Amino acid sequence: MSISATSKPALILIDIQKGFDEPIWGRRNNPDAESNARRLLDTWRAAGLPIFHVQHLSVSPTSVLRPEHPGSAINDMVAPINGETVITKNVNSAFIGTDLEERLHAAGITQVVLAGITTDHCVSTSTRMAANLGFTAIISMDATCTFDRVSPDGRHWSAEDIHSTALASLHGEFATALSTDEIIAKVATVALRSACPV
Repeated sequence: MSISATSKPALILIDIQKGFDEPIWGRRNNPDAESNARRLLDTWRAAGLPIFHVQHLSVSPTSVLRPEHPGSAINDMVAPINGETVITKNVNSAFIGTDLEERLHAAGITQVVLAGITTDHCVSTSTRMAANLGFTAIISMDATCTFDRVSPDGRHWSAEDIHSTALASLHGEFATALSTDEIIAKVATVALRSACPV
């Protein structure tokens, strides 16, 4: 999977919010997810590529992601700066009930890179829908994370297993799964080619 300057690849950071630091969620995998997301964000900013922050504002009165709760705020590590778009949602997909699709089309964007929380919920749902809507999707394997789960039959599933199976389900079908380093290297190559055309 290549990253093309003509596709104006957009970085979509999904639900990297303070509320996910609260212990109610249980044990999680990949403690470096936020720092890797920040590395992607810095790369996109340096390259002048489009950035979209997605913020989940829950309609549940008990959620730590409800609008009036401090947990709904975007994590300081990846907080938007002036001029960067913030998309708010209250369901899993970043495309439902928002104008994200319209914004991407209006900007001529055909390729998206997704990262955030959680791998198997909002990140997966948004990635699947991006592909269904015709966008070429790349998901960062190590700028995403999730939490331990218990299935309906009572079995415990580790966050690592949930994370890996979510990525396995997406890769090759809805998206290409790459590491943060691989994505950054591809963006650097695009920037170099743009600066030194042959």
